[in-house]
Amino acid sequence: MSDENRSSEVESTYAWTRLWASVLIGTIGTVGMYSMSVALRPVQIEFGISRSNASVPYALAMTGFAIGSVVMGRLSDRFGVMIPVFISAVSLGIGYLAAGLATNLWVFNVVHAVLIGFLGTSGAFAPLVADITHWFTRRRGIAVAICSSGNFLAGAIWPPILQHFFDVVGWRDTFVGLGIFCVVTIPSLALVLRRRPSILVTAKTDGSDLQEFARPLGMSPMALQVLLCLAGVACCIAMAAPLVHIVAYCSDLGYSPYRGAEMLSLMLGLGVLSRVAFGWISDRIGGLLTLALGSTLQAAAMTLFSLSEGLGALYAASVLFGLFFGGVVPAYAIMVREFYPPSQAGVRVSLTLGATFLGMALGGWMPGVIFDLTGSYPIAFANGVLWNLLNLVIVCFLVSRRFGDDIALRMRNDTQGSERA
Repeated sequence: MSDENRSSEVESTYAWTRLWASVLIGTIGTVGMYSMSVALRPVQIEFGISRSNASVPYALAMTGFAIGSVVMGRLSDRFGVMIPVFISAVSLGIGYLAAGLATNLWVFNVVHAVLIGFLGTSGAFAPLVADITHWFTRRRGIAVAICSSGNFLAGAIWPPILQHFFDVVGWRDTFVGLGIFCVVTIPSLALVLRRRPSILVTAKTDGSDLQEFARPLGMSPMALQVLLCLAGVACCIAMAAPLVHIVAYCSDLGYSPYRGAEMLSLMLGLGVLSRVAFGWISDRIGGLLTLALGSTLQAAAMTLFSLSEGLGALYAASVLFGLFFGGVVPAYAIMVREFYPPSQAGVRVSLTLGATFLGMALGGWMPGVIFDLTGSYPIAFANGVLWNLLNLVIVCFLVSRRFGDDIALRMRNDTQGSERA
């Protein structure tokens, strides 16, 4: 495709239509990130297990989500994003049906790891985020923020709905109905995603996009990838603690589980606004500085959770956390597009976001273990603060490399200018 045609394709009406279809798919398909947050106590009671063991299905689902995202990203680079989305729809349908009918915890865990996590939710987030980066340039930050808001909308919409149906028909029948809903709705939306971005075809033809990104931030692509993954794990261990355990925490404090579900919904609803705001910021200062800003503010909000037990204080902490943490994950995707070639976007974005999902898995499981050992959620939230600080150390190192490269480039240009003069 010529540059002129490529220009007409980017940020076109079709690109925006594709974006909104991706948001809807993400809103439905990432229900697997939140269903166990609401089902944590009912599942614990049903199977007669400890809080840490009841946290295992979520951890397994998020681990499967992390690993499956890399596989789905590779499929997206090779065959287009519609294939992972179709796989996601079928797997979620079968997975929630099987989870609703599971007669023991072992089956329940395997279903969450393989069908809901590895094959299901994984195809409804990272591949869509990677794909949308090809359809926007000037407004890429906003587009990525909107696309990645699908999983936050899922968190805002699904917990109250699930809690309602848990109370009316029980968690098992609710899971069966959820599976049917996923199979019916997601494939029809996926048809909008049939076209493939021309930039991938061009990149595969001439391979020129690889040379431009040979030494991102003055290091090897693999070294940067490892640091991004470590940063993603650390920040999302912190992020997961309130998202996974707020409903159970409120119940333990003697408040209604509806209060916890409202707080979860509030965090994720405000997270949508936060994502869009941070997307706007990233279009102006880049993904790396946006990540540094978001991570700093998230650490402050996590500190508030570790100090809060009153209902009003928990609502206030939820509001601030929702306003602060939303810009963290999309910043990783924008950074990948800044430092890696378009032809690797699917797998690189999925690797990086997959690491954040692994962090969510660990962050969902760790508070359960800490609670069983200490009987205290504030200590579990303090653990999240420490992991957030590790993330900040890595991000500050990358920022220093970025400014070091800029200074070196400026000095080189000044020297060359003097020699020409």
